[in-house]
Amino acid sequence: MAEEAWRPKALAGLLFVVGSIGAGLLVAGLAAPTLLLSTTVVNTAANDFNEIPLELKTPPQPQATKVYLADGSLLATFADEYRVYVPLSDISPYMQQAQVAIEDKRFFEHGAIDATGLIRATIGNLIGETDRGASSITQQYVKMVRVEVANQANDADAMKAATELTLSRKIIEMRYALQLERQLSKDEILERYLNMAYYGDHVYGVEAAAEHYFGATAATLTLPQAAMLAGIVQQPSAYSPTNDPVASVQRRNTVLDVMAESDVADITPAEAAAAKAVPWDPSLVQNMAQGCQSSRYPFICQYVELTLEGDAMTGALGLSPDSTSDARKLAVERGGYTVQTVINPAVQDAVQEVISNKVAAMDPAIAAMAIVQPGTGLILSMAQSRPVMGTDASQGQTYYNYAVDHNMGGAEGFQTGSTFKVFTLANALSLGVPFDTMYVTDAPMQFGGQVFQSCSGPVKAAKTYNVRNSEGSSGPITLPVATANSVNTYFMQLERDTGICGAVMMAQAAGVKLAMEDPTYGTTDLVGAHFDAMPSFTLGAAEVSPLTMAEAYATFAANGVHCDPIILESMTDADGNDVPVPDANCQQTIDPNVAAGVDALLQGVMRSGTGAGANIPGGYPQAGKSGTTDSGEYISFGGYTPYVCGFATIAYDKMSNFWQGRRITLRGLRLPYSGTYLNGFGGPDTGQIWRYAMAAAVAGTPPTPFPAYYPVDHHWSSPNTYKPPAPDQPDPNAPPGP
Repeated sequence: MAEEAWRPKALAGLLFVVGSIGAGLLVAGLAAPTLLLSTTVVNTAANDFNEIPLELKTPPQPQATKVYLADGSLLATFADEYRVYVPLSDISPYMQQAQVAIEDKRFFEHGAIDATGLIRATIGNLIGETDRGASSITQQYVKMVRVEVANQANDADAMKAATELTLSRKIIEMRYALQLERQLSKDEILERYLNMAYYGDHVYGVEAAAEHYFGATAATLTLPQAAMLAGIVQQPSAYSPTNDPVASVQRRNTVLDVMAESDVADITPAEAAAAKAVPWDPSLVQNMAQGCQSSRYPFICQYVELTLEGDAMTGALGLSPDSTSDARKLAVERGGYTVQTVINPAVQDAVQEVISNKVAAMDPAIAAMAIVQPGTGLILSMAQSRPVMGTDASQGQTYYNYAVDHNMGGAEGFQTGSTFKVFTLANALSLGVPFDTMYVTDAPMQFGGQVFQSCSGPVKAAKTYNVRNSEGSSGPITLPVATANSVNTYFMQLERDTGICGAVMMAQAAGVKLAMEDPTYGTTDLVGAHFDAMPSFTLGAAEVSPLTMAEAYATFAANGVHCDPIILESMTDADGNDVPVPDANCQQTIDPNVAAGVDALLQGVMRSGTGAGANIPGGYPQAGKSGTTDSGEYISFGGYTPYVCGFATIAYDKMSNFWQGRRITLRGLRLPYSGTYLNGFGGPDTGQIWRYAMAAAVAGTPPTPFPAYYPVDHHWSSPNTYKPPAPDQPDPNAPPGP
């Protein structure tokens, strides 16, 4: 121990204290008269002792917060000090005996201060034996508490006072120790000590140490395991088996020898010998998944972490309304909460596999998908083609969660093409536009100078604005055919005649917002960013995240009930009490019959349209929509059953050098690392990601039909719509049945 600096000056004081204890004065009166000695050191010691408050304030010991997946497996821990508090009854007797034997073998025999040990240590210092400690377990616990109080208060001066090698510190510890043993039993002190002690490798307390080093619990620790842990406390860095296994085993054997000494006799010499023969097994060491980078699913973990540190958790964590995210982070890391998600590892792994097989981490494209539960908002899965959190971009590592919004760890989002047509659809149905509404859909079609209706009044399209059809057909067609084949020129005319404003408002009612604040207007709100004045809105001009689009499509799946996406299913505190988690705020934001109409039209997409090749096997009623931007930089597919909704995107990587000197398009591209050939259209590319990912997600859910749609006649009409020459004849574009 490095106490040489204060030993000469403290020797007289220690002798004084020893003499006082021997005379019974400290124990009886909790005061230290100067007695016969008159040195400055002794007078200082006596005065310091008398002026110390009697009460030692012991804050709750920080405990790790643990986050669990749906199957009960651990996703991550968040801990300032990784600790799981357990009662003494749940700590192996071997552990209790080993710790007492090596740190204070007369703990149950002496008072708060071991006078015999003090005298022996003082004499040892005089003759140069520096390995003999003088602090009792109670005194050591006092030191731990003072360090913890200083740490929680972020008080550097208090931390120095609690750890500096001075006589004053020793006297303070003695004073508090004497009072503490009046308030607590020896077993209570030992329990607190074993739960607070540092065992190296960022783990505190025997439960966390047992879990980390041996994959065990404190209750199941064997004799050699307990002896190894007990030996670590004196010098955690030096004696941690992961740092120096040889020194750790030697220290363990020393503990075993002490336990077998005749004046201790916790074990026999034969038991000590047998325990010494047990080798250290490094394969038992458990990764504590501290934080997100080492988590099984780092980006899901990150979303959980940001949720826990968000404004909505302030009250639940017992903090004042003006508390900061740093304060919430600390409250989580010390609170010992248990957090439950509904992320099913089997589903998550299946989604990750299909994405990674399609787009490799180092490919010059990015794939991402989010799956949510309609009607609850619970996130069931989120995955991306770059699943490793890190800084090495050359290996496909990233810190962006491409499936989510920027404020939750995402990037700037993606354009999702024709998937935005559903909002024009919903607006049209709300106005009473019938399924048999027909437009001529020649392509390209000129919309330059035509008038569209924004939320602030009429706006004109650019002087030259040609629109092509990436997918689909031309000629006079109806709404179901235009939807099934994703015909751009049809939807441009429908948007013109029903208003961009209504489509944007319908999108916002479904939960759509920009993935990142618009740099010009400083908002994620679609109207605030003036997307209601953009005729290209129905073609997917806004940059959004896959999670936002899954949230929006889930609104239609849930009969018009919108729910905010949430990752926390439940949460309890260290005592098992329920803690409120952010609510999904589920509300009816879209008319149920309008939602049913969208369902009916999107089912047609899956039956005979651009989504026909993406059908989930198993006979599930399903609705979906493909999306492709004009030049093929982004391709998407979104869809749902009544129980599960998913949205997938593939986008070119804006930061990749691959695109220098190349035309930026995914059409006809063979990705260099995965070897995947991309058609560059939503149905055959992202539709296949959606198909296989959703197959895993819907497993176990019933094949429930969607509600029937009942057209409402609002007497809507437009002079621009095409009128068939023979309306009494059977219409090949008849709307689908319910």
